[in-house]
Amino acid sequence: MIQRTLRRIPLYENEDKFVFEGPEPGTFIQHFKDETTCVDRKSIIQGKGVLNNRISELLMTQLEDLGISTHFVRCLNMREQVVKALELIPLKIVIRNVSAGSFVKRFGLEEGIRLPRTIIEFYHKAEGQEKVLVSEDHITAFGWASSSEIEEMMTISYRVNDFLTGLFFGIGIRLVDFRLEFGRLYGEFGDETRLVISDEITPDSCRLWDLKSNQRMDKDRFKLNLGNENAGYQEVARRLGVWGHDIEKNISLDTTY
Repeated sequence: MIQRTLRRIPLYENEDKFVFEGPEPGTFIQHFKDETTCVDRKSIIQGKGVLNNRISELLMTQLEDLGISTHFVRCLNMREQVVKALELIPLKIVIRNVSAGSFVKRFGLEEGIRLPRTIIEFYHKAEGQEKVLVSEDHITAFGWASSSEIEEMMTISYRVNDFLTGLFFGIGIRLVDFRLEFGRLYGEFGDETRLVISDEITPDSCRLWDLKSNQRMDKDRFKLNLGNENAGYQEVARRLGVWGHDIEKNISLDTTY
């Protein structure tokens, strides 16, 4: 007798995650991968998916406790979580507190300078295309979001930034910048449509620097060829208190970053 193994077919895949059909109507399963990509390079960061799953679960749950809606429902296993199905808004919102990355190149700044105030930038990214910096006029002209939705996304982004900045500062980490994505949630509140935070909040979507040493504790360790890529993710997990025996059994321990 031939046994057949059922294989899930992903509905969507990007450099960091798979998305599968969810266990209940109106849900998806978000699977965090160890694979990471930068321009033309690919690598495996051992245990990254496990750590990102736990870190995002913690931060999304805490935002929900503050009354900020997210797509997170529950963790399914070490690498997967159930999330609400949303109509995704094709924008990436980058919240910047300190000069770094492309911002430094565009404005000729030194890296690591605290900005006069938090700056929010909107980027559009279509499938298979590079992300492009866009203005409110672009967003409304092409129908990606309304003016009221833009205002709401900015208000939520500032609230999230205030919370995360304080949280990370308390564990000795500087939140340099981070990315948020949003979607529209239909049906749960009658005819009302609600904007909800989607995707993830992890060292893949945040720049996190140690307060004392400025050591990178995020995906930039891979992008900048700093080595020990998984150590930064592990240290963030430890300081947030999500490191446990179950995680330690699933990934190799690296104590240096």
